[in-house]
Amino acid sequence: MSYLTDERVAILGAAGAIGSNLAQSVLAMGVSSRVVMFDPFESGLHGAAEEMNHCGFPGAEIAWTTDLGEALESASYAITSGGAPRKEGMTREDLRRDNCAIAKELGETIRKRAPHLKFLIVIFNPADITGLTALVHSGLDPKRVSTLAALDSTRLQTALAQRFGVRQDLVTGCRTYGGHGEKMAVFKDGIRIDGKPLTSYLSEGWLSQEDWEEIQAHVRGGGARVIQLRGRSSFQSPSHLSVLMLRSVLGGGEFPWPSGAYIGAEGDASEWGGVMMAADTSLGADGVTARLPDGSEEDMAALKESHAHLAALRDQTIADGLLPPLNEWKRINPHL
Repeated sequence: MSYLTDERVAILGAAGAIGSNLAQSVLAMGVSSRVVMFDPFESGLHGAAEEMNHCGFPGAEIAWTTDLGEALESASYAITSGGAPRKEGMTREDLRRDNCAIAKELGETIRKRAPHLKFLIVIFNPADITGLTALVHSGLDPKRVSTLAALDSTRLQTALAQRFGVRQDLVTGCRTYGGHGEKMAVFKDGIRIDGKPLTSYLSEGWLSQEDWEEIQAHVRGGGARVIQLRGRSSFQSPSHLSVLMLRSVLGGGEFPWPSGAYIGAEGDASEWGGVMMAADTSLGADGVTARLPDGSEEDMAALKESHAHLAALRDQTIADGLLPPLNEWKRINPHL
């Protein structure tokens, strides 16, 4: 079996459903031959590592440890699902305070033990804020940190395919931007169903505005719906999409969906600065490169609302003492 790299990938939260799926996907998809699995839950972690070995991946080297610093120190890349999971009745934002404390510890450990880390992908909710918290404390270049944001776009694609009764890959141009939460901006412009613009379906009356609003609400509640249906939060889709992100960083093909990226406060980005949010991005050896989304007046108004929500969550996290004040970020992380 051939792999894109033999550099080690650290999977954080590896005893959980997302984490163990991440480890399996990294190996099964030929991304890396070397995986180190971390989780504080020792017996569960040991069991997950045993399962990986039982898969019999040719040429694979699978290690595990309950020491976060040890896992990061030995790795070139990391994907973390290591926060508390969302449960029924919870929003992503309900996890903010506790999971940002975990993200702060992660960032501080990276700064002390793994400043060499080439790329970090943060999954655990609310990913925009946990990713930002990890970035600020890590000292890493913002191009080296991204968050999972594609899942909302694939949920939009799914909802439209089901609504129009077409194969999912025939629905193109699906994009959600801003926050990964109930305030995400679901863009309408650019969507095509089997080649025909969604806006044409709306203008011709084949899809009502009420139908479109219902689809948007369905997408925003996609995570909650999975919890209701399965009794637990999503794990297969976030794992798969995150490993596709890493594969793209390693030169294994273009990642076709939005990713979370840090937006600075310079130049044209000044009004959007100081947050991590879903944007148009490219992933490669240089990390993540972001471009501000462009859409209709309606789309951009939704993005501004989502950005304001992210800024408010950031400010709450600063008030909680888990992020420093904005004017101190550069002192902690000179790359910001």
